[in-house]
Amino acid sequence: MKKILVTGGDGRFALELKKIKSKFNFIYCNKEKLNILNFNSIVKILKKEKPNYLLHLAGLSRPMSDHEKKISTSINLNIIGTANLVVACSKLNIKIIYFSTSYIYSGKRGNHKETDPILPWNNYGWSKLGGEAAVQMYKNSLILRVCMTEKPFIHDKAYANVMSNFIYQDEVAKIFLKVLDKKGVYNIGGKSQTIHSFAKKYKKNIKKIYSKGEFPLRQDMNLTKLYKK
Repeated sequence: MKKILVTGGDGRFALELKKIKSKFNFIYCNKEKLNILNFNSIVKILKKEKPNYLLHLAGLSRPMSDHEKKISTSINLNIIGTANLVVACSKLNIKIIYFSTSYIYSGKRGNHKETDPILPWNNYGWSKLGGEAAVQMYKNSLILRVCMTEKPFIHDKAYANVMSNFIYQDEVAKIFLKVLDKKGVYNIGGKSQTIHSFAKKYKKNIKKIYSKGEFPLRQDMNLTKLYKK
């Protein structure tokens, strides 16, 4: 049975993975068990567990304001921590799978392909792109640019003029198991629609709000590569 070692093992997406039955042996590591800022700690656990894959979920995500207010934390967790993992995986020949974000795209014209120029519009996007830069240098890797959220939709309001590919985490967990042997970069998300249209399917009374420039209007990605047969 192949092993998948997961960083951020007590996070939201890891909880969804734990619900799925699969042929893989998942090893979930929280920050106490694996400190991504301590290279020796990383190497030690990788040598002990000998995983076939390392799924990197650990890092700083929400609230988005933390990436503006706590730049050093954002850089350490999302860039330096990721680089440490890449170096360790490259030394031990372990495939790394990195969860990135649709926020690395500019959000100006939409339908973003994996090969399009990238220009993050906030510090969170920049921090994830910094992690991507390290992963891209190691060929035994997979980068997933994901647009996902937990179910049910956690907010009481949603943008009615912002297009995205939001998909719920439980659906991404199933997709992940189908793509983990791929390499390169893949966009992962649901159909292109406004965030309000996405949210109201499970939250009928959600209120509409409108971005006035604080959030790009075309965050939607092209998913052709993901679903290409």
